[in-house]
Amino acid sequence: MTKSELIARLAVRFPQLVAKDADFAVKVILDAMVAALARNDRIEIRGFGSFSLNHRPPRVGRNPKSGERVEVPAKHVPHFKAGKELRERVDHQE
Repeated sequence: MTKSELIARLAVRFPQLVAKDADFAVKVILDAMVAALARNDRIEIRGFGSFSLNHRPPRVGRNPKSGERVEVPAKHVPHFKAGKELRERVDHQE
């Protein structure tokens, strides 16, 4: 599901919510999540899962085209871990 599909579904499911307001709500939630991860906070949504950052240390990689060594700097990457309820619901879907 894309962001625009989520906004469309929200607007259909909640008729009192104008599509413009649904768009704003989704943007606010996603911006808050990005800001929390940027502060290195963990996000936990009960019944859904949690988002956190994993640290990847610097390493030496290879350019696949030329084969030459390339220094890859350290970085933080977002990580999602599904919650128990989400795993169970997905597992029992047919």
